[in-house]
Amino acid sequence: MPRFHLPPEDWQAAALTGDEARHLSQVLRGKVGDVITVFDGNGRRASAKVLEVSRDRVSLEIFEVVSPAPAQPRITLAQAIPKGKTMDLIVQKAVELGVAGIEPLVTRHTIVQPGDGKSEKWTRVALEACKQCGQDTLPEISPAVAFETWIADTSKISGLKLIASLALGAQPMREVLRAHPATTEATILVGPEGDFSPEETNAALVAGFIPVSLGNIVLRVETASLFCISALRYEFA
Repeated sequence: MPRFHLPPEDWQAAALTGDEARHLSQVLRGKVGDVITVFDGNGRRASAKVLEVSRDRVSLEIFEVVSPAPAQPRITLAQAIPKGKTMDLIVQKAVELGVAGIEPLVTRHTIVQPGDGKSEKWTRVALEACKQCGQDTLPEISPAVAFETWIADTSKISGLKLIASLALGAQPMREVLRAHPATTEATILVGPEGDFSPEETNAALVAGFIPVSLGNIVLRVETASLFCISALRYEFA
């Protein structure tokens, strides 16, 4: 069944507008009587019957509203921005794995300097991933910030704090997760190509992040990010 994003503020009016309306009316050639699925991005979804169709507005009758329990733990991915289109892939797959938020970071070794509109672009990638994979929660994707700025605001970094690390002494991720069985929130910090600088790593440790090893093989940025999220999902499923 086709899925469409219906923002929370539009549920009472019960109508698709903008791109979502055009996708149904122009691309899918939707018609009166069709039944679709709508979701609000906050974990709520419903079936909806199409009542009226125009190019920029599709009126709906909403029924069978459900709000499944959110995945636990609540995961935030703090991701140093990699080069090329790798961030798009990370956002897409992180959505499929149910992250609650993504914090794009500019670090000392970050090659790409994100311009205006990047967070909006990544939000669109996340929305398309939600529609395709059946995820009802659209993660919050923050504007890119300098690592130093982000790590200094420890008030917004909650729960179990993990940093993927190549350093000697990093603990196997399995052991760290099993030492924290009551985890309900987690923040995963993953560096760019070339990893974090020693100063950035030290700042993370001072902020309470636990260095975790992902094994003996040096992983690409996107692989490391998805490894960490998957390990959390597996351990606490």
